[in-house]
Amino acid sequence: METAAVSPMRIYNTRKRSLEDFEPTEPGHVRLYVCGMTVYDYCHIGHARAMLTFDMVYRWLKARGWRVTYVRNHTDVDDKIIARAIENGEEPLALAQRFIAALDEDLGRLGLLPPDVAPLVSDNIEGIVAMASTLIERGHAYAVDGDVYFAVESFERYGELSGRKLEDLRAGERVNVDERKRHPGDFALWKSAKPGEVSWPSPWGPGRPGWHIECSVMATRHLGETFDIHGGGIDLVFPHHENEIAQSECASGVHPFARVWMHNGHLNMAGTKMSKSLGNIIRIRDILDEVPAETLRLLYLESHYRSP
Repeated sequence: METAAVSPMRIYNTRKRSLEDFEPTEPGHVRLYVCGMTVYDYCHIGHARAMLTFDMVYRWLKARGWRVTYVRNHTDVDDKIIARAIENGEEPLALAQRFIAALDEDLGRLGLLPPDVAPLVSDNIEGIVAMASTLIERGHAYAVDGDVYFAVESFERYGELSGRKLEDLRAGERVNVDERKRHPGDFALWKSAKPGEVSWPSPWGPGRPGWHIECSVMATRHLGETFDIHGGGIDLVFPHHENEIAQSECASGVHPFARVWMHNGHLNMAGTKMSKSLGNIIRIRDILDEVPAETLRLLYLESHYRSP
């Protein structure tokens, strides 16, 4: 008896703005990277939507019979973490570990499968310094006063993911833009340490990573210089994912960094994006005290993952 052929898997690729048939680069093996949380507080149900979206993708890829290497990071070094730690009188890395444990508990209650690898920024400092150094050597970055910036004008494909143009970024330049930058869109790869901040040694002095470079380093470390799928929330398209592409492809010389980019829509609360800064949040652990996890999962999966 003949086995029925499996229909091609179709994925919407944000970078190409089109649906395309998907086959992994390595036959039978999909390499998937998803941007995780910046852990300075308990996560809310907007975060849960993003995590559940890619849990569904992970399960679907595995159900098709493919082996999947799923990497989802934790950002444990960040301005918000440092600010909250100072406010609490707590060590930043200890605070981050406390909220990583809370997030793992919440996602376990929600029924999510754990990723195969869950790297931390603090465990990848050596790789971050190495990538920043490579970008300087290749003329894509520059150091000033202990900081290192990526030069966006050095990457001709900058803006391909988000559709933004460099001239628009310059036109929107604010009066208080950092005058040390060659272009207002240049972004930090390495930040010099302020007094009392957590820091690591580097060729440019003590400091810590910029936000964007961390994911490039962790993804390439565990999945290679080019891999199959990169996922995250729609709010990460610009600047985070745009900057990931630029620094990764300039450092490696390999194009593309990720073959497919997937982005889930926001979870809205009364017509507004759920956000800690707006204060309109419901924590994952609080909603799961009120309703079964299956109810929340069904609510999310009833909507197309790219829709709000």
